Amino acid sequence: MKKFIALLALAASFVQPAAAQQDPKAGKILDQMSAKYQAMKAFKASFTQTLENQTAKVKENMSGDILVSGTKFRLKLNGQEVINDGKVMYAYDKSTNEVNVQDADQDDQEINPSQIYSLYKKGYKYTYAGTTKEAGVTCDVIELTPEDHNNQVYKVRLNVSQADKSVKSWKMFKKNGNRYTFAIKKFEPNVPVDATTFTFDKAKYKGVKVIDLR
Repeated sequence: MKKFIALLALAASFVQPAAAQQDPKAGKILDQMSAKYQAMKAFKASFTQTLENQTAKVKENMSGDILVSGTKFRLKLNGQEVINDGKVMYAYDKSTNEVNVQDADQDDQEINPSQIYSLYKKGYKYTYAGTTKEAGVTCDVIELTPEDHNNQVYKVRLNVSQADKSVKSWKMFKKNGNRYTFAIKKFEPNVPVDATTFTFDKAKYKGVKVIDLR
């Protein structure tokens, strides 16, 4: 399965070389936000993803769910399911009934949405960009720009609740004109997980074709 989910591409956009001097106000908010999520044993979120490209006159909406515990995650979006147990990643495509299996390389975290709340520390400059209202909630707006000018993402905008430091939404701006907006619709902290939560059970996917890329 060669197509990548946009949420995973967002995680990849954060992985860049060492960071430079940053906006202290934005940094404090990001640190508080990051600490909130990293203190949880696990969390689950339902979200909507909107892809817009004004030049191509494209606007697409879809919904998904993600369950995260440390570096492990289980993501469902648009008929695709990605399971990462921290060592091996399984990418399942319902339309083809195929699953790609590959190493979850921690040194090359090309696909790792579980790091979204901490990878702002690597390779992005961040600035405070004011406040906004989202579903009646006052949010601080933080903008991140990559230090690597070859990055296809040129800006990421995070909306962080002033009240509880939760992420309400984020928007990714790409050089090809695509804009991806992710809005959190439901959030469940400290959900129960066990040894089977982040494993791919082939028996539950009748007739699935396994493509091992390791």
